[in-house]
Amino acid sequence: MIAPNVQIYTAFHPTNAADRFGKPKPDGSFAFCKTRSAPVIIGDNVWIGGGVIILPGVAIGDNVVIGAGSVVTKSIPSNKVAYGNPCRVVSENV
Repeated sequence: MIAPNVQIYTAFHPTNAADRFGKPKPDGSFAFCKTRSAPVIIGDNVWIGGGVIILPGVAIGDNVVIGAGSVVTKSIPSNKVAYGNPCRVVSENV
């Protein structure tokens, strides 16, 4: 289940400016910002609370509950309850 206002991001930009824009053109301008992507994997029987943000490259295992308002920056293993900013495992989901 995915509650309202959940945001699942797969695109990101390099943090290093040279990687993000490349070399400047002779007039000083840059090419468009380079975008990369990383998959988001969500397992079976997952419940994602309202307003959760899931960042690129994150995997959420089976039978996981993500609390409302969490920002998931790292993968969450199966059978866990996790919440917070950044999202952290707080208990087993039995």
